[in-house]
Amino acid sequence: MELTKNISQSKLIKSMLAIIFGSIALTISAKIKIPFYPVPMTMQTFVVLFLGVSLGYKIGLASIGLYLFEGILGLPVFSNSPEKGIGLVYFTGPTMGYLIGFLTAGYLASKVNNKDNFFIVLAKLIVATSTIYILGLLWLGTLIGWDKPIIALGAQPFLLAETFKVVLLALVTKQILKIRNII
Repeated sequence: MELTKNISQSKLIKSMLAIIFGSIALTISAKIKIPFYPVPMTMQTFVVLFLGVSLGYKIGLASIGLYLFEGILGLPVFSNSPEKGIGLVYFTGPTMGYLIGFLTAGYLASKVNNKDNFFIVLAKLIVATSTIYILGLLWLGTLIGWDKPIIALGAQPFLLAETFKVVLLALVTKQILKIRNII
């Protein structure tokens, strides 16, 4: 009985640490950016997919959720915070759809498994990343108006970098999946 209690506590501690470190990784990746208007290019999409693949959907989504919650509470974790605002005001700005898309992308990326070949992994990661852009563009269009060049502003400048990030992650996915067994 004592042994199972220690195993459960150990697993809980590992999970909590993974969630916290995942949130920290997202914060750091948000600050590594190339400024674009109205949405900056960051390494967040790579980290979101990485969290889904490496931690699975429960811990990966908890990490992403913690990150979003910290930002909504006003911690300067988002890409352009505190310069462009903090908290709920920033969250509901031009990047909200993309930020919400992190949750769907993390979940879908968690569906990658060891049985998948490179092309299946690549396809799953492309679909996962696409949800970030679909939700992002829907919100961006709603916010700034559908008469604006939404795709040119909110997706086109990022497609080459996203392709590189997704291919890179697909190439190392088999090694990343080993992290799931540790937690």
